[in-house]
Amino acid sequence: MVQTNYWFEPSEYHARVRRVQAALKDKGLDALLAFLPETVTWTTGYFTRAYGTFQFAIIPAEGQPTLFARDVEEYYLDSTCVFPDRVLWTDSDDRTAVAVGAIRSRLGRAARIGVEMDAWVLNATRWEAIRAAMPGAEFINESALVPGMKLIKSEAEIAYQMRAARAAEAGMQAGIDTAGTGVTEREMAAEICAAMIREGSDLPGPGVLSSGERAYHLHGGYSDRVLERGDIVQLEVTPNNHHYHARFMRPIRVTEASDADHRLAELLVSIQDDALAAVAPGVAATVPDAIYRDGVLSAGLRETYTNKTFYSVGLLLQPNGGEPLEAHPGADWSFAEGMVFHTYVLAKGFGMSETIVVRHDGAERLTNFPRQLFVTTR
Repeated sequence: MVQTNYWFEPSEYHARVRRVQAALKDKGLDALLAFLPETVTWTTGYFTRAYGTFQFAIIPAEGQPTLFARDVEEYYLDSTCVFPDRVLWTDSDDRTAVAVGAIRSRLGRAARIGVEMDAWVLNATRWEAIRAAMPGAEFINESALVPGMKLIKSEAEIAYQMRAARAAEAGMQAGIDTAGTGVTEREMAAEICAAMIREGSDLPGPGVLSSGERAYHLHGGYSDRVLERGDIVQLEVTPNNHHYHARFMRPIRVTEASDADHRLAELLVSIQDDALAAVAPGVAATVPDAIYRDGVLSAGLRETYTNKTFYSVGLLLQPNGGEPLEAHPGADWSFAEGMVFHTYVLAKGFGMSETIVVRHDGAERLTNFPRQLFVTTR
């Protein structure tokens, strides 16, 4: 007898599936082929570290979902998935043929089917083979259907993100404590990862960690570089709990910092405070986005400001780094209660960011760590 390990109450998964099914009926669809790993886990509970193998969920407009997966994942189907129906393939099978058989047996040969065509696990070869084997079916791209539903988090989901935020804080403190002249980025990363894992992160991170000239550019990874006196260290800690994410950035100077450095950090915090104060349900994304951009540009901190200022985070499985909702000057959406975002401001190698949840009365910070420039003691 396998002990179940559901991340949420079964009733929450059933409610999510009912929402998907209601949307399918409204669109006149018979089913959704859910290929996005996050959609599979969010709707059915099924999770395995091997989510990159060929697997998907068949979610009919009526009835319970069917899981399609590799046979060696059966234990994880039993322990995490709240729905029993499944079709399994073995390593010696023609897995595409097995997949087509599963779809036909559940939906028939002439169904009208939504497909998550944007899913990275659905490569072109597989998709063309499935489509060719079902000439009587009609396939419609519904890649945005479930990701749009996932943008509003339940309190149970937010609780996992709060746990991730505590891990992020532990990781940041470890990074600050470890950094110093003669220390390598790799040594920093080891301490950050250990701290975040101990505090509840499912993956080690550490996130963005770069120093020297690389600190002025986004998305640097740790290396064997040795920190030198006066270096900027750009650190963004990116842990997750049950693969629900929270993250934040703080700037670090090695051993010494000027008064101008401290004034810059204080200005970035002030700009961010103004932007966060504008966040509330119903407020257009462009409002706080403009506060960020105008604040940075009017202060002469950057010549241009092209990057997004908010992006939604929640259940994310690598290589996915964010949900499909971003704030920029062309954004056409508004904030809603229950949305969770990573929001950041960058200038001159310094980054300040937070993970926030939108409440009925405004933004609540899930990450709570001193907001300042940190200067190492060695």
